[in-house]
Amino acid sequence: MKNSSDILNSLQNKPQFSKLSHYKCIHKIQSVFSPPLQKMIKFAYIKNNTLFFVLNHPGAKQEFDNNIQSIKSALKFHTPAECSDETITDIKAFVTHTPSLHVSTPADTEPKKVLSYKERSTGNFEIPVHDEKLKELIRSIQNIIKEKNDT
Repeated sequence: MKNSSDILNSLQNKPQFSKLSHYKCIHKIQSVFSPPLQKMIKFAYIKNNTLFFVLNHPGAKQEFDNNIQSIKSALKFHTPAECSDETITDIKAFVTHTPSLHVSTPADTEPKKVLSYKERSTGNFEIPVHDEKLKELIRSIQNIIKEKNDT
């Protein structure tokens, strides 16, 4: 009796599911990279025997360009078993500037509560200002504070 991994492997080897083998190959190569570089990879694809990595930051592209020769030489000497059907002749990377789609969650759509704090001032303070307009403004603020404390 076949277990689930045997069934998936037999399905993956069929021509109509060749994209699964592409995905496994790309994922295996991507797992060789350092974790910070893995986080900066948006997605990858194979086109015309070239493996393209789409990065989300120009710094990631610079890091990728520094390591690209070692990645290519490692793939020439040892091709992962998942990539036995693929012939990758070149590896390229570029940065995309399209924003990623943000899926809104119910927590994002709920209106945020307005926080209000209890007034700590009693309104009993001196107004050492000589300008009459400014003094009136401060008195009106003082009266508002006193009214709020009375209620």
